[in-house]
Amino acid sequence: MPLNNRSKGSPFPLIGFVLLCLLAPLIFFFASSLHTASSDHNDISDVTSQQASKWREQKAIHDLTSLFPKEVFDVIMSSTNDMGPLSLENFRNHLSASWRVVGSKTSNATYQLNQPETHVSQEKQKEKEGRSSVALPQWNDSPVKLARRQLIEKRMAKRAAELVKQDDEVIVKLEDFAIERSKSVDSAVLGKYNIWRKENENENDSTVRLMRDQIIMARVYLSIAKMKNKLDLYQELQTRLKESQRALGEATSDADLHQSEHEKMKAMGQILSKAKDQLYDCKLVTGKLRAMLQTADEQVRGLKKQSTFLSQLAAKTIPNGIHCLSMRLTIDYYLLPPEKRKFPKTENLVNPSLYHYALFSDNVLAASVVVNSAVLNAKDPSKHVFHLVTDKLNFGAMNMWFLLNPPGKATIFVENVDEFKWLNSSYCPVLKQLESTTMKEYYFKAGHPTTTGASNLKYRNPKYLSMLNHLRFYLPQVYPKLDKILFLDDDIVVQKDLTGLWAVDLHGKVNGAVETCGESFHRFDKYLNFSNPHIAKNFDPNACGWAYGMNMFDLKVWKKKDITGIYHKWQNLNEDRVLWKLGTLPPGLMTFYGLTHPLNKSWHVLGLGYSPSIDRTEIENAAVVHYNGNMKPWLEIAMTKYRPYWTKYVKYNHPYLKNCKLSEWSG
Repeated sequence: MPLNNRSKGSPFPLIGFVLLCLLAPLIFFFASSLHTASSDHNDISDVTSQQASKWREQKAIHDLTSLFPKEVFDVIMSSTNDMGPLSLENFRNHLSASWRVVGSKTSNATYQLNQPETHVSQEKQKEKEGRSSVALPQWNDSPVKLARRQLIEKRMAKRAAELVKQDDEVIVKLEDFAIERSKSVDSAVLGKYNIWRKENENENDSTVRLMRDQIIMARVYLSIAKMKNKLDLYQELQTRLKESQRALGEATSDADLHQSEHEKMKAMGQILSKAKDQLYDCKLVTGKLRAMLQTADEQVRGLKKQSTFLSQLAAKTIPNGIHCLSMRLTIDYYLLPPEKRKFPKTENLVNPSLYHYALFSDNVLAASVVVNSAVLNAKDPSKHVFHLVTDKLNFGAMNMWFLLNPPGKATIFVENVDEFKWLNSSYCPVLKQLESTTMKEYYFKAGHPTTTGASNLKYRNPKYLSMLNHLRFYLPQVYPKLDKILFLDDDIVVQKDLTGLWAVDLHGKVNGAVETCGESFHRFDKYLNFSNPHIAKNFDPNACGWAYGMNMFDLKVWKKKDITGIYHKWQNLNEDRVLWKLGTLPPGLMTFYGLTHPLNKSWHVLGLGYSPSIDRTEIENAAVVHYNGNMKPWLEIAMTKYRPYWTKYVKYNHPYLKNCKLSEWSG
């Protein structure tokens, strides 16, 4: 029964199981064969493609070698290799610092660049270990590449050195040129204007500046139009140019212009625009502007020379009013009876216990200011004695003025230098030289080749011919009974009591004077010719200069040191003017070398005749102010801001001054 029972069951499950066991290996084997065949086919395709690519590369290299020599081919290959493998991964890992994204938190490149160097190295090592199946791109420098790099670096270094050297040479040349040009510029020229200075810029004067610029460009295009035969444009430019020049005139600010001038400015702008369209050529315009600049520079130089010449000429002249005053006083003096021509208190002239002044002048008005200012500021005028020496021409005028206008309780006496019989050519070297033919030719022959130019005109001033200018070296001979004397120039003004000067200890020196030198100016080498052996071996070129104009002289020490003899020695050596040019300061520096005691600078302030930048407080605190220079206070060329210090001591209400039309601003 059991057997029968089993035979009654379905046979299909058993058959299915048997078939599955037999077919499964066959299916697996067949699928595996298919995958292997597919993989082999792909491998064969890759190999075939690589072989074709390699063949094409070899063919291209062969063609290049046939076209170029080996050296060129090596350079091409090394240049190609310099580029390196171009891949995004390489770009990310070697990102330049200039490509960093500031503040970005998502950029791996930025993150890596901002990390410490050790951390970056660790990250790179981890990447190498984690991606062992991916080979990182690497390459090595070939000998050709290294040689090329070294050659390029050498050339770059050489070129850089050449450029630096050229730049240095150009800078040195420009600096030398600027220094040479600055030497030719007179720094004492008054009213000098520089358009590049900020303080001279005024936004309200833009119209004037624009019109000036238009005139310049109109001149440029006018020249180019004529050169290119553009006659119609030339005529139009010329017309507009004349209109603008007339409109501008002497205007220095927009306020000086008339309202109608703006229309002329617009018309000029239109014609300039038209000229630019037709004529503009950068090289040509630049050349014209350069030529105009050079011409303007030459004109400025010429005008500066002319200005210097005229200022020197003006300094030599005597205003008509002062000439009139001198003539009227002279006539009236000689109309006086002899008994009325005498000054009182002549006994004071030889009293060594009084305060004595020496004043040598041929200018009546200037001498009156010196005496008047000294007396008005003296604490006790009765102790002051003025010794005034003038020439024969002005002797009567000086006497008449001070007879009519006595200096209060002070004593004054006027002498004539031409009556000093001891002062002759046999004793005085200057007089002997003035009588020589060469000196007469130097002073009086027109067009002398060695004396042309404004600079030499300064030393040809007639004052250097007058013995009044050289009398300062003969003080003991003029005043043999005095022990001390204060020498004053006639272009000074006394503002304080000067009696304190007689109490100054000169420490055995002859001359008490205010020094004028600073760090590098007004030293001996400015006045003396140190290329001459007589000068070079006897004097220090850096020795400090001092000023004539207010000098305390100890006449006792003068006689003991034979100062006049020293002066004669140097004056004889300078007969041909090889030691110094004309004047009295250079021989004074030599004569009193080592014998000058420096006084406090507040005693004597200089420069009011040439320097516009003297501090007002310094002037007002000075005992004596000195108008040394060409711009004397009695001349029209005087500086206005300094003139009141002088005019306050002039009696403009005096009948003689009124008759000669001398007023405060007449000059």
